[in-house]
Amino acid sequence: MTQPFRCARPAALQRIALIAAVLLPVAPALAADRYVDAREFPDQVAGWERFRRVEAALVRGFDGVCGDTFCEGEYANLQPQRFRCSVQASSGTVHECIWTFAGSTARVDAQTGEVLVDARSWACRVPLADHTPLALLLATLEGPQPIDAVLPGTRLTVYDGLTACL
Repeated sequence: MTQPFRCARPAALQRIALIAAVLLPVAPALAADRYVDAREFPDQVAGWERFRRVEAALVRGFDGVCGDTFCEGEYANLQPQRFRCSVQASSGTVHECIWTFAGSTARVDAQTGEVLVDARSWACRVPLADHTPLALLLATLEGPQPIDAVLPGTRLTVYDGLTACL
């Protein structure tokens, strides 16, 4: 004879309810501590265009100083790649910003005719103060010379971070 289907016992249901009561309040806190790309903050539509304009202005600033500074050495063809910032989703504060660069040098081996290439990349940290609000950072970098703008809560600029890196 088959046993009839039975629901969980009341004690089991109480344990499940207790576990849910403990874990459900934690779920929003875990989500609040996550980080997002600044281009997606507060959402992708609002963040994307503003951040891309700032990145483009930084690239123009880099191009303006490159020839007299960073691009005089062995890697004379330095190219900015991406400027990225991580933002705490719950607070809108920046955790860090990194600006990546690539460059190379090449020479021809006179004996073999082989082109010898030394290609490198750099990940340069922007010298930010702890808990810098993204809105304040972007407002600062939207000024006329973003690469030379003093970063909020510091005496440093993006240029200073590049000098330490490149």
